[in-house]
Amino acid sequence: MAIIINLDVMMAKRKMTLNELSQKVGLTTVNLSILKTGKAKGVRFDTLESICKVLNCQPGDILEYRNDE
Repeated sequence: MAIIINLDVMMAKRKMTLNELSQKVGLTTVNLSILKTGKAKGVRFDTLESICKVLNCQPGDILEYRNDE
C-alpha cells in the first residue's frame, strides 16, 4: 500500500502507549492497533483530528505517501 501509517513513531516520540492513546482518543485499542499496523481501509477525519490533538502533531506526521514504482 502506498499510504504508510507512522502512528507508532509519533507514539514513541510522545512516550505514549496504545492504551493511553486509546483512553484519551476514545477508541478501542483494537481499532487503534488496526490503524497502527496499516490494516485499516480508512480513517475518519474526526478520528485523525483527535489523534493529532492528543499527540500534538499534524496529520502528515502520521500519514505518509510513498510511490514505490
